[in-house]
Amino acid sequence: MRVSVVLPAKNEAEGLARTLPALREQWPEAEIIVVDDGSSDETAAVATGHGARVLSSPYSMGNGAAIKRGARAATGDVIVFMDADGQHSAAHIGQLLDKLAEGFDMVVGARDGSGQANFHRGLANGLYNRLASWMTGHSILDLTSGFRAARADRFREFLHLLPNGFSYPTTSTMAFFRSAYPVAYVQIPVAKRVGNGSHIRPLKDGVRFLLIIFKIATLYSPLKLFAPAGLAFFLIGSGYYGWTYATQGRFTNMSALLFSAAVIIFLIGLISEQITSLSYSRGNK
Repeated sequence: MRVSVVLPAKNEAEGLARTLPALREQWPEAEIIVVDDGSSDETAAVATGHGARVLSSPYSMGNGAAIKRGARAATGDVIVFMDADGQHSAAHIGQLLDKLAEGFDMVVGARDGSGQANFHRGLANGLYNRLASWMTGHSILDLTSGFRAARADRFREFLHLLPNGFSYPTTSTMAFFRSAYPVAYVQIPVAKRVGNGSHIRPLKDGVRFLLIIFKIATLYSPLKLFAPAGLAFFLIGSGYYGWTYATQGRFTNMSALLFSAAVIIFLIGLISEQITSLSYSRGNK
């Protein structure tokens, strides 16, 4: 089983100086690809110096864009994705590959509590995990972990779905579940990152991560989001109509608006469900 290791990197020269030697020592036969996402430091030079294949972008396109470039260029049967900041250890790749050999199509390294950047990030990730578990009917231990191994042909089926930003782990995980490709989790410790601080911006990316919650639902099964919302509007409309009929003896415009909203939301859910099915069908052609 040929293995390619893809590391998206933006200004991660210091992290790569620690990560790449360990990768080369423990996985000498693996193809190592560093996708330099418009770095302004010595990221590309450090990667080249350690024998990695470097794909450089003239400007930053985003973490997800780097993942897609690396996945297209990888020649291995299995692609391992890991961060370039030193948080993920080459020693844990074997655990992912061993699990993959059991028949899974994707294996994700699930972080424990100490692997979360801070309390608020840990709380948000816990919320994402619970929501995704409810949507899929499977236990999802870490929806946003960037440390994972996947069969290359399976992963490439969903490149058209992956965003250019930070939520590629969410999208790829839900896409595998949606297409009935088995996914497994293994618990791994995560080290403290080295080099520059996190590229996550609390305010801007906080809103972006909040939108991930809605994206999870619409990506996997839109009706699970739209049907309850439509039912809520219908029940509110029914209650309001009952109250106005009892007190005023009439059917009001607000009741009509609430009933109309319920129907529209439900129909949007049906259309979204069809669009989602077509999106996955495109990837399987």
